[in-house]
Amino acid sequence: MNEVIEIRHLQAEDYESFDAAMRRAYPEMGSYWPAKSLERLQELFPMGQLVVTINGAVVAAALAIIVERAKYPDEHTYRQITGEYTFSTHDPAGDTLYGIEVFVDPDYRGRRLARRLYEARKELCERLNLRAITFGARIAGYREYQETMTPKDYVQRVKNREIVDPALNFQLSNDFHPVRVIRGYLPGDEASGNYALLMEWDNMLYSQRPATAVAPKTQVRLGLVQWQMRLYDSFDDLFQQVEYFVDALSAYRADFALFPELFHGPLMAETNELAEIDAIRKLSQFSPEILRRFTQLAVKYHINIITGSMPELAPDGQLMNVGYLCRRNGTTERYEKIHVTPNEAKYWALKGGTSLQTFDTDSGRIGVLICYDSEFPELARLLADQGMDILFVPFLTDTQTAYSRVRHCAQARAIENECYVAIAGSVGNLPRVKNMDIQYAQSAVLTPCDFSFPTTGVKSEATPNTEMILVTDVDLSILDKLRQQGSVQNLRSRRHDVYSLSSAQLMPKH
Repeated sequence: MNEVIEIRHLQAEDYESFDAAMRRAYPEMGSYWPAKSLERLQELFPMGQLVVTINGAVVAAALAIIVERAKYPDEHTYRQITGEYTFSTHDPAGDTLYGIEVFVDPDYRGRRLARRLYEARKELCERLNLRAITFGARIAGYREYQETMTPKDYVQRVKNREIVDPALNFQLSNDFHPVRVIRGYLPGDEASGNYALLMEWDNMLYSQRPATAVAPKTQVRLGLVQWQMRLYDSFDDLFQQVEYFVDALSAYRADFALFPELFHGPLMAETNELAEIDAIRKLSQFSPEILRRFTQLAVKYHINIITGSMPELAPDGQLMNVGYLCRRNGTTERYEKIHVTPNEAKYWALKGGTSLQTFDTDSGRIGVLICYDSEFPELARLLADQGMDILFVPFLTDTQTAYSRVRHCAQARAIENECYVAIAGSVGNLPRVKNMDIQYAQSAVLTPCDFSFPTTGVKSEATPNTEMILVTDVDLSILDKLRQQGSVQNLRSRRHDVYSLSSAQLMPKH
């Protein structure tokens, strides 16, 4: 069974697994959070109590309160900031999100769960229009050096990468900076030499104007992989390159990674002596493992992955071209190529799919159309009617004329449906793979054409025929304004009184 990872607010039924995970994280600690303290935090500030669950069990947590930072000197203690552990210091009108606990079950470390919690805290800080995130950080690695250097010197050497302190290195890499060294922050913290660091992250979006109601995330970062077709020694060798790109996009904190259609085509080199129809069926044998590995990478690197496409055998024995959305919480969704090209039908005997739908993600509602499907405006319009904000188009084109068809149709879909369209394809050549010998691509993020968008309708584009990644930020809130106040309103101006578009069989109810 796939692991389902979820970041959510702490609930009463989590107490037992919360306690078990914390005891594994701090086996030598003398005391642990009692249920009444967690209940009190939930009562005071439910949004600030975050947990990561895997298949429903808590494996990591981050607890916080809000304080008015000016009321507390830099050199305060944990007892002072928590009001002797009563949380009477919590002030809903305060200006700072103060972290009072973070832990990860040791059985689940190395899976970037702490980073997910830190990112969730940052989003909460921005949504509540708070000035900063602050917390007192242990420097457990200092004990080894306390006889030879001061805490200040230790911190500086960690910053210079002369000393490895995993916790402090992690905090620094996540844009937290040390404010000052505090003595006696946590009583009995001998591993830190009885010192701690006051760490802070500044909210660059902070405004002294009153905060508005909490709003959903609207800033989304798209990562597109312009994939180089080349021969690989093995399946593992190919996926080493896949993980390299996922890792790179995750390092840029992309919300999505988009791979091209049939990007794993080089694996057919091993069966090039077969007829095309037999080679593509051999390729389909890799599809279950591809899905499994992409699912793992989405969780490991905390990024939603659109897997491009892969051949898959249907129950009736027909071969279909399908792909998957692998969410970073471990869940997956399947999409199908509805229209196959004449070439795909002739050489590979591919069969068109019969299912179309949008997908909800933590970064907006999306749709996926594989290559040729983007040239049929009805499909994107059906997705737009279900509230699609971003359309992803993984494609595979051999010539510049074929690419231009996809590119110009994708641009039209962005205008018609008032959405962003991200297209990603492959480049290079495969002299040992029949029917996939040459490729041409220029991946891009396309927008509607109005005053809030680039005048060309092109948000960003890759260098043609060059292996690379393209990282682009889009703002979903601008789409809402466009749909209400745009110079033209393509969705609202449709004449439903004279024509209609529907497909009850193709699209399930959302």
